[in-house]
Amino acid sequence: CASATVAQDFDKGLSAYNAGDYQTALNEWKPLAEQGDPDAQFNLGLMYETGDGVARDYAEAIKWYRLAARQGISKAQNNLGVMYELGSGVLQNNVTTHMWYNIASANGNEKSAKWRDEIAANMTPDDISQAQAMASECISTGYEKCGE
Repeated sequence: CASATVAQDFDKGLSAYNAGDYQTALNEWKPLAEQGDPDAQFNLGLMYETGDGVARDYAEAIKWYRLAARQGISKAQNNLGVMYELGSGVLQNNVTTHMWYNIASANGNEKSAKWRDEIAANMTPDDISQAQAMASECISTGYEKCGE
């Protein structure tokens, strides 16, 4: 069964990553990520964001986070918010930060709601309204139109 193989390869990558064997994790996850596995995409994003086993590359991290975020992975949506909040690989943008935190929160990521509210304290009411409209459009288009 193909799905059992995919799960086995993902788990092999996870075990390797947890053991500090980042090369094996990369070798297991990259083909899965390229085939559209959202969990592998998220984990590759994390590897590129932190530089675990690869050269730190924020643009590459964002690429993989976006792919996972478009499949509804709230951790990836949250991490995109973090990237926009810090200006890591993208221009710092509170509106886009708020949008991604709002989307991740809507998908059950509790810390995103807290961070969304914290970033809102530094925004104008118009900016918050714009971010909320962008989040609505992103969700209603199946994550295709997400303000980028």
